[in-house]
Amino acid sequence: MDANIVVMGTESVGKSALTVRLLTRRFIGEYGDIESIYSHNFILDGREITLNIWDSPHSENLSVKSSLFEKKVRWADGYVLVYSICDRASFNSVCRLVQTIKSTRDYLSADKTPIVIVGNKRDLHHRRTVLSEEGRLLALNTDCHFYEVSAAENYHSVLMVFHGLVDRMKDAKLTSKRPLGFKGIVKSMSAVFARRRTDSL
Repeated sequence: MDANIVVMGTESVGKSALTVRLLTRRFIGEYGDIESIYSHNFILDGREITLNIWDSPHSENLSVKSSLFEKKVRWADGYVLVYSICDRASFNSVCRLVQTIKSTRDYLSADKTPIVIVGNKRDLHHRRTVLSEEGRLLALNTDCHFYEVSAAENYHSVLMVFHGLVDRMKDAKLTSKRPLGFKGIVKSMSAVFARRRTDSL
């Protein structure tokens, strides 16, 4: 099974820390807001699974007209939407993201795609501003799964997030058609970055 996952959320919520924790079992705390695609192989229930994980910087432009956002939505078989339990604004952003992904997929006539909502930084519970119940309620109301984790403290809980999403993706029918292949998406990202550099000159 080959599956594409997009990891999204605002800055400093631990998207890259979560992804790298899955890939290397190590926790690294500081990252720039960099666009990266990783490939990760593992065995689940006796089957080899390849995850292509697009670690996506935050963008305020979530409109259907945003071509990069639309590419992410077309490309993804599943989403991991991350907020920090210490940051109310990041939770509000995930609320908007869920709705935008769903409406964009409707607009593109795409199949329903599993979404996992992750409250990160559980180890900083003394600074919590978002209750666990709020995350659970959001997931319940939007037909998503919910996990609260600490990428800093616990590899196993991070593993559960991605395994849980893969389980949901196996339940949902993975579409065989890939409008944009893995190499295609990397090329298109390069084109976007090249254009950005030119714009800023």
